[in-house]
Amino acid sequence: MSDAEPVDWESTEMPELAEPSRSRPIHQHPHFKVIVTTISVGLILIISSSIAYWLIQVVNQEVLNRPHPDYLDWQDEFRTISGLDNVTGLDGSGVRTCVVDSGIELGHVDFAGKQLAGWKDFINDRGEPYDDQGHGTAMSGLIWADGWMKGVSPGVELLVAKAIGSTGEGVDETIAAAVDWCVEQGADIISLSLGGAPGFNFILASTDQLEESVEDALDAGVFVVAAAGNDGADDDGDVESPGSVEDVICVGGIDRNGQIWSGSSVGDNNGRFLPLPPIAPRFDPDRKPELVAPGHEVPILLREGSEFDTAWGHASGTSASTAWVSGALGLLLEQRADLRHDGSSGGSGAISDVKDWIQSSSVGQSGHDDHYGYGHLDTAALLSAAA
Repeated sequence: MSDAEPVDWESTEMPELAEPSRSRPIHQHPHFKVIVTTISVGLILIISSSIAYWLIQVVNQEVLNRPHPDYLDWQDEFRTISGLDNVTGLDGSGVRTCVVDSGIELGHVDFAGKQLAGWKDFINDRGEPYDDQGHGTAMSGLIWADGWMKGVSPGVELLVAKAIGSTGEGVDETIAAAVDWCVEQGADIISLSLGGAPGFNFILASTDQLEESVEDALDAGVFVVAAAGNDGADDDGDVESPGSVEDVICVGGIDRNGQIWSGSSVGDNNGRFLPLPPIAPRFDPDRKPELVAPGHEVPILLREGSEFDTAWGHASGTSASTAWVSGALGLLLEQRADLRHDGSSGGSGAISDVKDWIQSSSVGQSGHDDHYGYGHLDTAALLSAAA
């Protein structure tokens, strides 16, 4: 660049910088109100959404922590139709009831604070109570619950024998062993919400091991309550075993209006030789079923881990009817402690007396009906008859 003219810095004028403009206060900005309004609306929407989400979570959690209102209404209707509304001062205290089923989930909120009188696992030999199927929790709840759902006899000393596996099935030998255990543990009542085909009964023996154990329990003065069965839609002609055993109290199912549930099994009381097995004629008060009880859309407890997002549900079946009657017997044996297996009036004579009272106190029939039995359970009338 040596050939270029030198710059005369003294005579060269420097460019002038533009005078900086004075900035306006932000509140005087022409879009200030629009911006503030937009931000405010956005914040309000965010806060409102957060509050709404929180409220939804609270409401959902509250709903999950209590039964559907219909279940509470249905429970009240069943308690009314079965005569429990007219029973006061009894909860089954002092009576031992043994439930042979799939186990029990003691962590259910409606079992809060309760302790079992005894537990035995005949399936997996586990020391702590559990239920990997759910049926046992539901049946125990109908007898023993004392929360949102109210068992018929929440004060009984409950024994639970797990003899049903996770598939809901069991075998005679295992269930028979569970029945024997109930007797050994001093049970006054054994509740069997189950049933199967009867064995052949001969003069001195039976081919059915469960029926043999049930007979032994009855001989010891223990009341045995069993389901009539759920084959009413395709009925095989008689109630299930061991409900078919003479001195067992066999229970069918009704709805909230006192009408027979369509699935409840019919009894064959006239006797038959064919089809096998043969059945001898039955006579009062041992005609089958002996009575009916709540068995259609019955509110029940659900075990944790079921496919539902709640701890309550409903079910239909004579299993529920059986538990309901077992609970009513708990109230009866509290009122009449002498009728228990170790009472002064206990034994086979006590069982015969109670069956007479069932025949005379059940409601809706003038005689026996192969579907309805002697009528539907009226707990207050049964207690009155026993008194």
